[in-house]
Amino acid sequence: MKNFTEELGINGHLTIIKQYTDGQEEVVFDDHNIIVSGMGVGLTYMFTGSGSTNVLDYQIDRFQVGVSGKPDQTPTLESSSTYQLSGPCTEAEYGTGSNLFIAVKDQITNNTYTSLAAAQIPANKRTRIGDSSVRYTLVVDEEACNNISRPGTTESSINEVGLLMKNPTGNAADRPLLVAYRTFSNIIKTSDFSLIFRWTLNF
Repeated sequence: MKNFTEELGINGHLTIIKQYTDGQEEVVFDDHNIIVSGMGVGLTYMFTGSGSTNVLDYQIDRFQVGVSGKPDQTPTLESSSTYQLSGPCTEAEYGTGSNLFIAVKDQITNNTYTSLAAAQIPANKRTRIGDSSVRYTLVVDEEACNNISRPGTTESSINEVGLLMKNPTGNAADRPLLVAYRTFSNIIKTSDFSLIFRWTLNF
């Protein structure tokens, strides 16, 4: 049986690029993404009028990167039932010298709330590219997500990313919801390059 987002025909594609300080670019990932059940939950709130009355709360306006995605060892992490990153970066791990604007919010996770950090997607990085497609350009700059070290992970590795809807329940304080997710092979993040995630969703 198809899930709600499959019935609506929602799908997406993610390209990850290393952009070096000299301007050279290297594509390191280019594949589909996973639309998770949170997208269906958020759209259900909107279509039934049971969530926020402000259409802006249904915008996808933030993202997370993480360090514990394991596409080869644990494929079940990458499924429509995923409700949060396996190892989302903390506010400190995003880095203090970065251009990213990080906020910690109570994220909706599996019928509860978890306090997690996420980076804002500036309005000029959310671009309509057709009647039913939107491209999100996520930039993890040279100063972000370097020198991450956790037990059981490769130092400074990034291997998962997610998009979040702003606040579908209309709570007074934003409660984001994961709507799209992807794992990928370890990228050892250093100050030598920015990581650019070009993520297109088709509605």
